[in-house]
Amino acid sequence: MNLDRQSEAIDFVLHSAMEEDVKFIRLWFSDILGNVKGIAITVEELEDALIRGVTVDGSSIQGFARDTEWDMVLLPDPTTFRILPWRPRQNAVARMFCDIMTPQHTPFDGDPRNVLRQSVQEASRLGLQFYVGPDIEFFYFRSPEDPTPLDRGGYFDQTPGDVATDLRRETVLNLSEIGIPVKSSHHEGAPGQHEVDLQHTDALTMADNVMTARLVIKEVALSHGLYATFMPKPISTVNGSGMHVHMSLFRGGENAFYDPDDPIKFSRLARQFMAGLLRHAPEICIVTNQWVNSYKRLVAGYEAPVYVSWASLNSADLVRVPSFKQGREESVRLEYRAPDPACNPYLAFSALLTAGLMGIRGEYDLPPQVESNVFEMSERERAERGIQSLPGSLLEAIHRAEESECLRLALGDRVVDTLLTNKRIEWERYHTHVTDYEIREYLPQL
Repeated sequence: MNLDRQSEAIDFVLHSAMEEDVKFIRLWFSDILGNVKGIAITVEELEDALIRGVTVDGSSIQGFARDTEWDMVLLPDPTTFRILPWRPRQNAVARMFCDIMTPQHTPFDGDPRNVLRQSVQEASRLGLQFYVGPDIEFFYFRSPEDPTPLDRGGYFDQTPGDVATDLRRETVLNLSEIGIPVKSSHHEGAPGQHEVDLQHTDALTMADNVMTARLVIKEVALSHGLYATFMPKPISTVNGSGMHVHMSLFRGGENAFYDPDDPIKFSRLARQFMAGLLRHAPEICIVTNQWVNSYKRLVAGYEAPVYVSWASLNSADLVRVPSFKQGREESVRLEYRAPDPACNPYLAFSALLTAGLMGIRGEYDLPPQVESNVFEMSERERAERGIQSLPGSLLEAIHRAEESECLRLALGDRVVDTLLTNKRIEWERYHTHVTDYEIREYLPQL
């Protein structure tokens, strides 16, 4: 942002804060694991914060892998100033997302938001704009201590007196008020499971929107004495929660994925982008599916991808190309189905974009689409077709990520090394933990 536009944006924020009776401003940023972190300032400190930033402990960005304290500066992005609608209107509360800067006011290479901005700029150098639209799935439970689903509904169910319907309605209204348009919302396949689909926009704005939406969903549930969770697989016997990411590239206002002469209206560039996603999918799982629990979702039989394949219809595949609607050239896109809603959206979008751009630059060949159900194939048949598997555990994902050039390009060395340190710590904690299953299964007989 140039100095004149920056000054105008700051003036707009200061004026809006006065007009809306804002007393507190929450300065939000993301840690390496995708958790919202933040600090609250009063309106009296707002102008100084917008110009000079606010100093914080940089080790808070590291997730589990914290070390000694070191200073970083939060510099608020004035374009993200929004009033929080679930807070009182008198002495109102606003929020802004922040970029994390060094004390010398240069971008910090460990800031997830900066990581995505760099990837978006890389696409821009090719004349491309990256748009995403995620479908966010989650569960409503009675409480974290009582993970009883709030309802017994299934896909698209509408039942009288359904509390969850009211929760979704309130969530959509709050998101709309904060400037995040929702395309649709509905009940998902499992009891207590629901979905909110965000209207597509540019990747950096969408990552901010995902961070905000997750917090809004939780805040609305808590205001009713309930609990919303984005845990990928909270119930072993039903579907887990995914975050299917719809993606497209635009060039000069036109959809670069659209080709009117292709049978499925998919351009050569789109096919190369998809080929990049497929080739690098196993190594970027550490970002799109970063938790031990993520790999309890990525198993056969629960509508989640396991194998690296694509199709224009079958929802069992990793990548799906939605059917083309005549006159809707702008809607041509692909749907990447692996990510879960507990990922860091900044890092996930960056990894997905980089993998796709590697496919374009390297002119990767797209393998044939799978026209039958990939789960019904024999292991030998999948091998003959060159269909590989996604990692089956966090440990396998770590090993696939360790030698990944794609991840290094997408996230930078600092973020990759910090993320891998975090994930090794998580795996070690899980690996050495004696579970309730083991006590139940083995203690009575051993």
